[in-house]
Amino acid sequence: QVQLVESGGGLVQDGGSLTLSCAASGRTFSINAMGWFRQAPGKEREFVGSITWNAGSTYYSDSVKGRFTISRDKAKNTMYLQMNSLNPEDTAVFYCAAKITSDYNFWGQGTQVTVSS
Repeated sequence: QVQLVESGGGLVQDGGSLTLSCAASGRTFSINAMGWFRQAPGKEREFVGSITWNAGSTYYSDSVKGRFTISRDKAKNTMYLQMNSLNPEDTAVFYCAAKITSDYNFWGQGTQVTVSS
């Protein structure tokens, strides 16, 4: 089992920045990738981006490419999401997830990000 805990959410103004963290515990040695997802009110959950755990290769959705950056600290078993140029359309609950197989097997509880106009 892998446990994930997100932190860093909050209220930020349009154009502002915020950094989310996702701390993993448990069988972290089995993680091969981690990802960020978000779900806005009334919308389906969408993929934001991901990072491979060993190589650190990153992938982003078109909606956040160039504004968001994913990184990880293997020693701390923590993944980060640096979000810049935030706009109200980024308002959502952000979730982190971990893969030990080809699918995302474990999920955090989510952290709210609200961008005010």
